[in-house]
Amino acid sequence: MAAVFNRSKYGALLMETAPEVIGSDQELERAEQIVNGLLSKGERLSPEEEKLLELVSDLIEKYEDEHYPVPSSEPADVLRFLMDDRGLKQSDLLPIFGSSGIASEVVNGKRSISKAQAKKLAEFFNVSVELFI
Repeated sequence: MAAVFNRSKYGALLMETAPEVIGSDQELERAEQIVNGLLSKGERLSPEEEKLLELVSDLIEKYEDEHYPVPSSEPADVLRFLMDDRGLKQSDLLPIFGSSGIASEVVNGKRSISKAQAKKLAEFFNVSVELFI
């Protein structure tokens, strides 16, 4: 039977950890310590701890997105990375592109990936279609 969320216990956890909007790398380290402590419990997290983990993780993500943004990559770069990561060759993508010429042009960044191809690539690699648009 699933444990029931207890607002009083959650309130006590919030008082104990005092999570707040992160404004510095020092505060980021503190938040990461909270997350690591919770993650070390594995599957033994209470519903209240799971909620706290979600909250602090969101705070960390917001801070990192603002202060350490990940540069976006060109779709062809993403495609080459995924191919290399999975040990694939251009010929493995023929069902998606229909010809080796088109596959070569796309992989080498000489041709854009169409929306239909992006959808097929996302399904093929099991990733978000936005990586290829």
